[in-house]
Amino acid sequence: MPRTPTTLLSPADQERRRALRRMKAAALGALIVMALAFIIAFALQQRIEWLAYVRAAAEGGMVGALADWFAVTALFRHPLGIPIPHTAIIPTRKNEIGRTLGEFVETNFLEASVVRSKLASTPIAQRGGEWLREPAHAERVGAEAATIATAVLNALSDDDVQGLIGDLAREHLISPDWGTPAGSWLGRIVAADAHHGAVDLAVDSIATWLHANAASFNGLISRRLPSWVPRLAHRFVDDTAYNEAVRFIHAVQADPQHPARLAIDGYLARLADNLQHDPATRAKLESAKASIFDSPRIGALAAEAWNTAKNGLLASLADPESGLRRRIVQVVQEVGERLTTDAALQRRVDTWVSDAAVFLVDRYRHDIASIITDTVERWDPAETTEKIELMVGRDLQYIRLNGTIVGALAGLAIFTIAHALIPGL
Repeated sequence: MPRTPTTLLSPADQERRRALRRMKAAALGALIVMALAFIIAFALQQRIEWLAYVRAAAEGGMVGALADWFAVTALFRHPLGIPIPHTAIIPTRKNEIGRTLGEFVETNFLEASVVRSKLASTPIAQRGGEWLREPAHAERVGAEAATIATAVLNALSDDDVQGLIGDLAREHLISPDWGTPAGSWLGRIVAADAHHGAVDLAVDSIATWLHANAASFNGLISRRLPSWVPRLAHRFVDDTAYNEAVRFIHAVQADPQHPARLAIDGYLARLADNLQHDPATRAKLESAKASIFDSPRIGALAAEAWNTAKNGLLASLADPESGLRRRIVQVVQEVGERLTTDAALQRRVDTWVSDAAVFLVDRYRHDIASIITDTVERWDPAETTEKIELMVGRDLQYIRLNGTIVGALAGLAIFTIAHALIPGL
């Protein structure tokens, strides 16, 4: 069904329309009163002389009322539907009015000095801190942050995220050469003897395993002996191998300069040098690295890790009592407390906000003001006329009412002066 202006009006606009109609009725009533007074006074002024003054006042009131009616009506539409030039100003010049209004706002409001002056007089950080440190407000901020984070996580495609992780890993982990930096890093570790702790841990772990797994040596060597060797010899060989292994590992544990330790030091030093200078060693490292990262199992582990992290985050964000949500609220309150009590932080935040606002105004004020221009241009002329009339029309009807009164007083004053200057007129 066709939409009428009434169906498009908000309750506030409908109330404005009712008030406008009452004022129009009052202004029209004043004109009618003046017209009736004029008719009565004009008909009886020959018999009652003072009615001439009433007639003059009524004449002036009617002229003032009609003139102001014409002026007010000409703003919004053609008076009596007659296309008189320079009438229906708002609907015919709607776009120009929108551009002028946009330029006015851009020039007088979206100006750096105006914005900076206003922000300088407002304790933004302190007020923000006072608001944030309230538990109810902190809870609200936390809930809104959780809602936004949940929406972002749900909007993310798992395949896209996994692909992004893979691309980042390839760019920052796989593509760069590992040989030279790894060799340099290993060389510094060996030079500083920082690897001795790892060697001690490995030796201690072997010793612990040997003490706990003596039975593992049963048959380890003896099974390779000829079948004609007596069983007793088998046991002797296995025990000897185990005892020699224990003795060896104890010797390595006890002697910091044991040949085995020195051999490890030499091997690590050679490996560090080869990683930096031997193309074949670097190629082996790069090949092993690529094989590991290109393994389907590694890809599956990455996908599983992302899904686990995502589901864990979603569960924590959805639970108001979760540790994550509680921590968010706590951080918000702590920030609010600092903003309220830390004068230096207040100055920094106020300066940041002011500088950011001035930057945005300087850079985008024309775009911001164009919202007004573009919005007005999209409005239908009749709708624009109605919106503006509802906002200011009631005050304009007071102009009609005042014009009636002023016109009546002016007519009375002119007639009185004329009679005083020209007796018998």
